Amino acid sequence: MMRAALPFFPLSKGRTHEVCGAGAYGFAFSLAAHLGENFLWIRETWEPTQLNPNGITAFLDPSKILLGHTKDQLESLAVAEEALRSGALPLVVIALSKPIGLTEGRRLQLAARDGKSVGLAIIPEGMGSNAAETRWQCRPAFSPHASPYDSTLNRWELIKNKSGTLGVWHVRWDTASRRLDLVSASGE
Repeated sequence: MMRAALPFFPLSKGRTHEVCGAGAYGFAFSLAAHLGENFLWIRETWEPTQLNPNGITAFLDPSKILLGHTKDQLESLAVAEEALRSGALPLVVIALSKPIGLTEGRRLQLAARDGKSVGLAIIPEGMGSNAAETRWQCRPAFSPHASPYDSTLNRWELIKNKSGTLGVWHVRWDTASRRLDLVSASGE
């Protein structure tokens, strides 16, 4: 494992970003742990998935999460916009279930800029906003050299970046040090 910095991580402040894939929650918790402060997680009340404090403790203290439950996506977007604009929290995570238009995405970008906060939208695969600064696709990765008890290896792919550079990185969350490590590709 390398103790090198992951390009584009942590995410740029004052901007909103998107993440999709089976590893999206791990990406969000890694970011929150890196920032080290309280953050807001917004989700619609109908959404059946719940955050399990036992799974979160590998990343951070679950008491750092402020949960916002909204009746629908429109209300989620309004809450996220206000939270980002206020600048009271360094990170606002919003779970989206439907595509958002350029107008909604731009409003979130302007709010993040004004509040100097990071916005992160967890989106279904293939459903992104043109306004997002970056879009990540995160998935668990198979490693033939890993212990059968270690399931932390992930493949993070930057699939959209307004700065122009895209890439793929294999990362592993180190629970003991609560940090993200870059992992070299197998056979290198």
